[in-house]
Amino acid sequence: MAAKPLRKRIKNWLIFQLVRSLIKLVRVLPRRAAIKSFDRLGALAFLLIRKEREKTLRHLRLAFSAQQSEAAIYNLAKNTFRALGRNAAEALRLPQLRRDGFQQLIHFVGREHLDKALGRGRGALCITGHIGCWELMAMFIASHYPLAVVGAAIYDPRLDELLVREREQAGYRTFSRTASGTRQILRWFREGGVLGILIDQDTRVDGEFVDFFGQLAYTPAGPVVLAERTGVPIVPLAMRMNDDFTHTVEVRPEITLQKTGNARADRIANVAKCSKAVEAFIRAHPTQWVWMHERWKTKPQTLAEKQLATE
Repeated sequence: MAAKPLRKRIKNWLIFQLVRSLIKLVRVLPRRAAIKSFDRLGALAFLLIRKEREKTLRHLRLAFSAQQSEAAIYNLAKNTFRALGRNAAEALRLPQLRRDGFQQLIHFVGREHLDKALGRGRGALCITGHIGCWELMAMFIASHYPLAVVGAAIYDPRLDELLVREREQAGYRTFSRTASGTRQILRWFREGGVLGILIDQDTRVDGEFVDFFGQLAYTPAGPVVLAERTGVPIVPLAMRMNDDFTHTVEVRPEITLQKTGNARADRIANVAKCSKAVEAFIRAHPTQWVWMHERWKTKPQTLAEKQLATE
């Protein structure tokens, strides 16, 4: 029994050392050289890491087999790994980007939608996904607006400390998914702040099964619950890296929530609207999303059985 925890500790230590080494490497390289190097690392990972490659291909087939050939799906998968490498290089170089000036690298499209939402005086709740370099997007938004994000602690406290420190240096705060975190969020909205929430992953939070690329996916309901409770507007946004290594942050219009008086039906419909908003960003630029994630892992029957077991 003791061997498994030991193996896990060794694995976590190796991952932490690898991350530290990658950070040191990428931060001594010029920006374009770092991006191109990590692009190649991504292509190499696609060839070598069979499990992640097969998951990516399987998920892309689920989403696009009706519109794309097998060859096209294979290229999408390979380019997804390459894009992940490029965006990882940017994420690891955030201190250098702050030092050298990152504003000129980013196009801000649709800012008026966020300004309009904030003009109502209740703050704004921005929903997004693991699209492009989301950590750079947060730093960019924080340079224009007071920003906080909702996030769970990483499994390794050392990596979590690194991430929280980077976020603080980038100018934004992190709120936890706890009762105290909720109180901070409500106070943040009263102060007119922007809150960012990632809603594109299968996580153990309160959620609903709604359509995502034609398949039922368990999707966080937190943004909808917060919006219904506070009246804060929900605004979708995402970042993508362009072919010339610049980035685009795109904000789309506020999501109009359904309010029929049927609380259950409204909740499901509104979670579905949020899911579709994030899906639209991914459809437009599919290689920018993390297709190796098990987005459809949780099934309605499995979740029901787990809930029964805990009662």
